[in-house]
Amino acid sequence: MWMYLGLLAALFLGLHNLCKKHAVQGNEVFPVLLGTISFGFLLLLPFYIGSVYDAEYMIEIELYITDIPWQTHGFIAIKSAIMAASWVLAYQALKHLPITIVTPIRSAGPFFTFIGAIFIYQEKPNFWQWIGFFLIIFSVLGYSRIGKKEGINFKRNKWIFAIIAATFLGASSGLYDKFLIQNLSLNPQTLQFWFCFYTMGMLLVILTITWFPFAEKRKAFTWRWSIPMVGILLVLADYFYLKALQDPDALIMLLSAIKRSQLIISVVLGGLLFKEHNKRQKLIPLAGIMCGVFLILYS
Repeated sequence: MWMYLGLLAALFLGLHNLCKKHAVQGNEVFPVLLGTISFGFLLLLPFYIGSVYDAEYMIEIELYITDIPWQTHGFIAIKSAIMAASWVLAYQALKHLPITIVTPIRSAGPFFTFIGAIFIYQEKPNFWQWIGFFLIIFSVLGYSRIGKKEGINFKRNKWIFAIIAATFLGASSGLYDKFLIQNLSLNPQTLQFWFCFYTMGMLLVILTITWFPFAEKRKAFTWRWSIPMVGILLVLADYFYLKALQDPDALIMLLSAIKRSQLIISVVLGGLLFKEHNKRQKLIPLAGIMCGVFLILYS
């Protein structure tokens, strides 16, 4: 069951990536990021209010946000700091690189997750799961050759390094999620609510220094419908992903790989909507990724 929850997460992540590309075009990264997180927080706020005033009903519909100790708040704040850094780097790179290059590089996240899952959680996939996992990794690497055709030098372009750093931090957060969900016994909505709360605070501090004092930057900001949609789709994707992690049999390295099936939306629809180049060539490594996901599910 956890594998299919991972596929649901991938569906919403693919749509999230399309909206994110639309939201950052011509906009400052930080206010867009604050807007998306704020709308994600507003989506979860009724569940928190319901948990305070009608706990029995929220428990019945499995959306109860539990009371947690201050130590646990500290652990969630650490996750917020990791993801805030990852998103800032990823959003900056997305402004300067095609979505059909950014998304596949982000898909290398399972490689970093693989290292952590083996050494931290001692996960042991079976033979076909290994084959599927490495098929995904090698297919992602194939995108670097296609990227050069679009004038992107993977060794000299600073935005490539930014998206790689963002991918590493995102993978670290994924490993940390397993600790928060399984070791601290947090339910998805509790983790999501407080994560959004602390991330908003961190972004407000950054914006107070870099954006709010400058009138020209504020005037240049363009509100788009895609800004709230990014936050809403991310909350939905994370909910299904964290629900999958609640299963004690869930393997974080394989769950991370399954989420890469978001590429079929980001690469195919993204390439058409944003009129990016070399779409047909990008379908070849995309097919490899999809085959890898199939092998993991089949096993």
